[in-house]
Order: sequence, then structure tokens, then C-alpha cells
Amino acid sequence: MPAETVRSPYGNPIVKGFYEKRTGSVQYVVADPETKRCAIIDPVLDFEPKSGATATASADELLAHIEREGYRLEWILDTHPHADHFSAAAYLKDRTGVPTAIGEKVIEVQKLWKALYNWPDTFPTDGSQWDRLFADGERFKVGNLDVEVMFCPGHTLCSITYLVGDAAFIHDTLFMPDSGTARADFPGGSAKALWHSIQRIMGLPDSTRLFTGHDYMPGGREAQWESTVAQQRRANKHLVKARTEEEFVALREARDRELPMPKLILHSLQVVIET
Repeated sequence: MPAETVRSPYGNPIVKGFYEKRTGSVQYVVADPETKRCAIIDPVLDFEPKSGATATASADELLAHIEREGYRLEWILDTHPHADHFSAAAYLKDRTGVPTAIGEKVIEVQKLWKALYNWPDTFPTDGSQWDRLFADGERFKVGNLDVEVMFCPGHTLCSITYLVGDAAFIHDTLFMPDSGTARADFPGGSAKALWHSIQRIMGLPDSTRLFTGHDYMPGGREAQWESTVAQQRRANKHLVKARTEEEFVALREARDRELPMPKLILHSLQVVIET
């Protein structure tokens, strides 16, 4: 499915998603239509597991789009450390000089994975690999658009949602309604925390556009990545089946026990939290 531009009324962002088929990931460019300032959210660094080679075609596509549209890039944002693909944030910063950012709880993820990888004491676990660490409720600007950070743990300890006008970038918290919700069994994950994060998102206005970070094309349909709060509340297959916290935790934990670990988890998390 080709990347689709969604043009919004004044005061709301222009959002364009770019689907990376190998990992089922969606990258975003979100722009202020008035000032043409923009941000990149969750960029992907291409990786070939068999050879160990990386490439930048996916990230370069974002830069090419920004140039074509006459945008000016202000932020390179990640919603969380990714377990199934490499982040291109460091590459894009090297190319553009634009600051990178992630949620402040990434420090807790660094501490957790430092112990799992048995890294030396000299490895910094202070989040200094990013230029900005956002707290829950913190606000910043993309052009004239206000952006609010919403802490949404569960899939990881440090997952955040970026609220930009009528758009929410929720990544691995909710998928499209026919795919349900994110797994919560990685180190530091929690099905209970995920339930509460989903409730925060479901508390947004019904018309809020929700942009997910992955789509695995269930049933062979074309890739999709945009829904609304109302659509998710009405049709998300996990939320419809599990109406209470207790039901959801039981459903999510049972489902997670059946899932294989992502092929790139050990590689990608190491790259992301060391970057």
C-alpha cells in the first residue's frame, strides 16, 4: 500500500505514513500545515539478518519526502526502544543535525538491559544517547502545533504516545482493530500496565486519529495504520472480548505465551539503547 497523505484542517497536522514491509513497521512524517515544520516518528534502519548489513533506504525516503514537500525538520522522535527493527534516529541526526528524543523512562530500560547483556559499569544508563528525554505530560512544539507526551507503558517500560492536534502516535500499544493489542511479555512489560495505557488512549475524543507503529496484514489485506478512538472502542478484537482489566490481563498473557520472540530483539534493543 503506498504511503498516503492525510491532510487535516488548520491546527491539526499533516500525517504521512511509510510502510516498511520487511518488519511490518510504519514510519511517520508529521507536519504543521501553516509553518511547514515537521517531525519524524519511529524511523527504521534497514537490516539484513543473514549478512548483518544495514542500509538507509527507508530513512532516506523520509528525507526525500520532506525535501519534496518543502518541510523543515525539527525533531526525530521515538516512541520506545524497538524490539523488532533498528531505529534510524542516530543516522538521521547525523544527516540533519536535528535533535532526537524519547521518553525519560528509557533510563529504566537501559538499566534493565544493561544487566541482561552484562555490560560493563562504564556503559551510561542516563539516557544521554538522546538529546531530549520527555516526561509524562510534557509539551513541545512542531512548528505552531502543540505536542503532548503521554506515558503509555505496558509493551515496554518506557513507551510513550505523542499527541499532535487530532492525531495520536501510539505505536505498539494498539494495532488496527482486526489485530488487537500489543504483546506485553518483553522484560519490563506488563499486561496490567498495558490495559491502563489503553484506557488513557480510549479516553481521548472519539474522532482522534490513532496511528499505529505496525501492521502485519491479517488475512492478506493491504497494510493499514490509521484508525480512530471510536473505531478501536467498537471493533478492536481484544477490547471487545476483554471488557475488564482482569479479562484483558488473562487474554493478553495467554496470547503472549503463544508468541515467538521477535527475530531481531537481541540485536535491535542493543543497538537502540546504546545509540
